[in-house]
Amino acid sequence: MNGASREALASARERLDALTDNTSVDAAKLAEELAAVTALLDREVSLRRVLTDPAQAGEGKAELAARLLGSQVGGETVDLVSGMVRSRWSRSRDLVDATEELASIADLVAAQRAGALDDVEDELFRFSRIVSSSTELRSALTDRVATDTAKAGLLARLLGGRANPVTERLVVRLVAHPRGRSLESGLTALSKLAADRRNRMVAIVTTAVPLSDGQKRRLGAALAKLYGRQVHLNLDVDPAVLGGVLVRIGDEVIDGTIADRLEEATRRMAG
Repeated sequence: MNGASREALASARERLDALTDNTSVDAAKLAEELAAVTALLDREVSLRRVLTDPAQAGEGKAELAARLLGSQVGGETVDLVSGMVRSRWSRSRDLVDATEELASIADLVAAQRAGALDDVEDELFRFSRIVSSSTELRSALTDRVATDTAKAGLLARLLGGRANPVTERLVVRLVAHPRGRSLESGLTALSKLAADRRNRMVAIVTTAVPLSDGQKRRLGAALAKLYGRQVHLNLDVDPAVLGGVLVRIGDEVIDGTIADRLEEATRRMAG
């Protein structure tokens, strides 16, 4: 998102945070209702264009949203969406993206309240690794011919009873409504949202063998000192790195593997 949309999303997230600070608000229900609004806006192109039309008064758009949604969702959801349509958006599509993001954040709030946010982060990462390593599974989950019911059934068999209910809801929504994204990029975005709930960075750490608990603590502390904030470690094992540690944080790569040093030595000898 750019410009006005980025500012509108920031304001919407602040309103969501203020709302969910009240523990009497059912965050899971809020997530479900925001997801339903996302589906409506994604489907009804003319509606979202009206709700993001800069020529229309913000209060008039908020009243329209309240009339349309008032009998379908709860008051908290109506208030959130009304506030969003009062804002200015660079593109009508950005309103849909923002509503979807708020739905995901609300579900993560539910996980956080239950003390399960770390589990959800780890499960999203592990599932993304499973998808990237299985062409057959990825094809089944992204098959445009397969129904949403069939995909949800497959996910229920894969995740049901094995993953946190929040993880399952997030993945099911992503698979059912990819909205032009690849499955991998959608899972990465969800992992980042989960990390942001604790103001943490996410590091993908690849080693030849699993790290011990002590090694994890020392690596986490070193990265936290380097970046000035807590860093959540998503751990992956790949014998190809031979030894050492490969760390990816966003676009930045810290490569301390033997394989990298061997490659560098080979380049020097060739030169």
